[in-house]
Parts: sequence; structure tokens; C-alpha cells
Amino acid sequence: MNREEIMKILPHREHMLLLDEVEREGDIATGHYHVRGDEFFLKGHFPGRPVVPGVILCEILAQSACILMQDAMEEGKLPAYTGLKNVKFRSPVKPGDTVEAQCYIKRKKPPFYFAEGTVTVDGKVCVSAEFSFAIMGE
Repeated sequence: MNREEIMKILPHREHMLLLDEVEREGDIATGHYHVRGDEFFLKGHFPGRPVVPGVILCEILAQSACILMQDAMEEGKLPAYTGLKNVKFRSPVKPGDTVEAQCYIKRKKPPFYFAEGTVTVDGKVCVSAEFSFAIMGE
């Protein structure tokens, strides 16, 4: 699905929508984001040597996982991180890279969802993590 289709599921908008496209195959979501180099989070991280912050890579994972929860993401509902566990940063992500975030839901007990995923660039693992969400109402 493209950005317009993603925005029908996720509440995120510019400048925090961090998926260009996403595929869903059964219980696995794979999101893609091309790091252009002009993103707000690169301006000060780090001048002259830009690196995508780890928290942004975790957000890309989260947004990809939210596609798997689209049935629970009704009008007025928001996904909220409730935890990050066993996060490992293995390789930096830089401008020009295309991030691939692959994740799946390990367990759910609505409104809570527990996921696991990895961020890769050209097949090289950059981040791995376990994380959880709550789907919140208004």
C-alpha cells in the first residue's frame, strides 16, 4: 500500500508519517522508508555526519506494526507505545538508505498488542526489538 492508503489506517501525518509503502502478507508487515536527507530529525543529528536517530527507527517499526492492527484502529482510536524491550542498534542508517522494517504481532490481549521486528538496510540488520502498544480511545 502507498502513503495515501497508509494514512487511511494510521493517524500519523507529515512530518511523522515515516512509511513510504508497506506490504502485508498474513501476519507479517514490511514497511519501507527512503531516507532523503532533508528530514527534521537529521538537522542536528549530527551536523556534517547525519545518522537517523534510533528512536526514529523504532517509530518506523511501530508504524509498520500498526498496519497489522488495522482492524482495531477504528475512527478515533490511537496506537500508543507501551514498551520497548531488548532493543539492539547494530548499524547506522544514513541519508540515501532505504529502510525495510519487518515485524509481526507475537501476542495480543486487546487493547494490548505485543510485537517483534527488525530494521534492515540492504539486508543488513540495523535494529532489532520487541515492543508493545495499547489501542486507546478518545
